[in-house]
Amino acid sequence: MQKKISAAILLLCLLFLTFSETNRLEQALCQSPPFCGLPRAEIPEDKKYTGKDFSVTSKQKEPSGLYAKACCLMDAESGRCLFGENENKKLPMASTTKIMTCIIALENGSLNSKVTVSSRAASMPDVQLNMQPGDSFYLKDLLYSLMLESHNDTAVAIAEHIGGSVEGFAKLMNNKAAEIGCKKTHFVTPNGLDADGHYTTAKELCLIASYAIQNKKFLSIISTPSRRFQNVRGNRSYSVSNHDAFLSSYQGAIGIKTGFTGKAGYCFCGAAKRQGKTFITSVLACGWPPHRGYKWIDTRKLMDYGFANFETITVKPQKLPSSLPVAGGQKNSVPIASDSRKAMSFMLSETDTVTIRNSLPDFIEAPVRQGDIIGYEEYVLNGKSIFKNPVTAKETVAKRDFGYYRNILFDLFFF
Repeated sequence: MQKKISAAILLLCLLFLTFSETNRLEQALCQSPPFCGLPRAEIPEDKKYTGKDFSVTSKQKEPSGLYAKACCLMDAESGRCLFGENENKKLPMASTTKIMTCIIALENGSLNSKVTVSSRAASMPDVQLNMQPGDSFYLKDLLYSLMLESHNDTAVAIAEHIGGSVEGFAKLMNNKAAEIGCKKTHFVTPNGLDADGHYTTAKELCLIASYAIQNKKFLSIISTPSRRFQNVRGNRSYSVSNHDAFLSSYQGAIGIKTGFTGKAGYCFCGAAKRQGKTFITSVLACGWPPHRGYKWIDTRKLMDYGFANFETITVKPQKLPSSLPVAGGQKNSVPIASDSRKAMSFMLSETDTVTIRNSLPDFIEAPVRQGDIIGYEEYVLNGKSIFKNPVTAKETVAKRDFGYYRNILFDLFFF
């Protein structure tokens, strides 16, 4: 009987103790998953803008009546094709090839190095500097011969000097084209004379030019009206003049390069800058003799369309939640961060659309490691994804296991 009374008293004491500690237990458990429940993250909805939202208005219809078999208008900063006709068609590009020849020489050669002329270089057909085999020139002078007068013998001499051979230099050209992002371009010659397998597209020619004009020395060369120089020995003098009519006839023109062969027709790749906007244009197969002026007509139409209809706008990123819920974790949330949250600039017309899309989950399954990519901030232009910025976990959250629950019980009843 005494044992029963003692057991009843013990049970009663435990019951009173439990009642007295209920609030404390609830408060303690509410600090620990899964008893505390998952928080809710406020993930922003997609935000869509049009050029019209930024007061961009269309002032001119798309260019029509173009002579070129293929053409492209490109925003130099983003590399986006703003207008094109057959812009992805592979075509020969004549001496616009020399844009790549020049940039390879600038990046891989020393301007004060001496270029020795081979018999192969001296044998190139017109247009020529009329080099003599065995003669030598400073590379810095030959780049003006290359870009202002488009001398074919100069191009080969430079190629052999930089690449060891025309074939070796072509490898450098093709490697650089791939690095820039060209997938439909292949170089065989450094001067653009007709050759099997030598081609580009109007769009990729603009990409190459966009890359080239970032080089200050390249810009200086193509904008030079004329230059005089001598060979290394000083016994021959040469004078070269810029034949780019676009450079002097269009407001904001930067120039770049003309070209012509019987197979390629008249070609031109040009650039112009006004009010912070820089456009690149290319026209390929733009007529044959005697219609050399067609390339200037087409180029002006493309440039006019670009300057009249496109403006650079800036879009700020949306506010992200500071953390996301974690299911099955030893913490119920994890702080998140975006590595490079900055405003993005776009070249838009009135009807172009930009959508900011935050691809984030409602919750994350544990375990979570610090640095794990858990979603993206994405910018979509006219339905095409153009930039994705990863959103990562700032901390590690381990998965709940037996030891986790054991520690909870230990903390509740012994501390």
